[in-house]
Amino acid sequence: MDAWDIVASVLVVGIIVVSLLSNVVVLICFLYNPEIRKQVPGLFILNLTFCNLLLSVSNMPLTLVGLITTGHPGGNHFCQIVGFLDTFLTTNSMLSMAALSIDRWVAVVFPLSYHSRIRHRDGVIALLYTWIHSLCFSTVATCQSWVGYHRLYASCTLCNGAGTQFVVFTVALHSLTFLLTLIVLCVTYLKVLKVARFHCKRIDVITMQTLVLLVDIHPSVRQKCLDEQKRRRQRATKKISTFIGTFVVCFTPYVFTRIVELFSPGYISPHWGVLSKCLAYSKAASDPFVYSLLRHQYRKTCSLLANKIFKRSSLNSSSLRMEISTRRSNNFNTQNNVQLPTNKPLGQ
Repeated sequence: MDAWDIVASVLVVGIIVVSLLSNVVVLICFLYNPEIRKQVPGLFILNLTFCNLLLSVSNMPLTLVGLITTGHPGGNHFCQIVGFLDTFLTTNSMLSMAALSIDRWVAVVFPLSYHSRIRHRDGVIALLYTWIHSLCFSTVATCQSWVGYHRLYASCTLCNGAGTQFVVFTVALHSLTFLLTLIVLCVTYLKVLKVARFHCKRIDVITMQTLVLLVDIHPSVRQKCLDEQKRRRQRATKKISTFIGTFVVCFTPYVFTRIVELFSPGYISPHWGVLSKCLAYSKAASDPFVYSLLRHQYRKTCSLLANKIFKRSSLNSSSLRMEISTRRSNNFNTQNNVQLPTNKPLGQ
């Protein structure tokens, strides 16, 4: 192993640890809070969490083995199974992000009719489509023997197939997953941002009218209101940028490398291939924070769980200390033959 392989291995280990811990926390919050389970976005987040967890325990460790051994990890049949999972889970997670963005767009643009437009049944149908879509591409790739160990990415994934069919399949796969999801994310979230800015502008106009009427208001209070308006606009822009930005940063290098690999006969550095694969893996570690753990409902659930755990451990430790203290006192009295006073009347 050279220095780059060591750095890449440490990076993959870090991604695995963060992805496992964060996605397990999201899963615990989903199981603990009934309100989250009742919401339609909870179905999409559960599906996304499932894909991220399975990717973290199947594909990522095998990539780590490929980096350490600098060779083919496992047998051909096992690698084909992992390659099937790589195509299925990556496609499924992308489509889940698209479904989440559509749900947010409906919730913001049509807030009064959201529950009639997006029902639990609609969420189940959307999830069913993501699974069928993902299974079709991954099954075709496996049946055509287009999955296996790829040295450029040090992982079991789509391999360079021969002929025009593989080129058409790869272009269709990335067009109907990555490109489709990117278009949906941009269209829906930009519309959400437009609506959010419109509401912020209305609130700002009302606030400014109120400030004009309050002639005797202190300048510091006036400045505080203006600063709050600015922070509100920045928060909306920051959230939308995070949703779209993390998707682009994590998946674009990998998809771009795949397309270049099809049409360019030139040499592609294995370092770049592994780095692009690590960036794609890092999306599984960032999704819990982008879509779940930074939201108020999940933070509140995590806080309740933490307080419950720490309170129970505190009660157990206090009772243990009392028990130890009682035992020590009894041992001391026994060793020194100390007799405790009785409550007999005087003269007996």
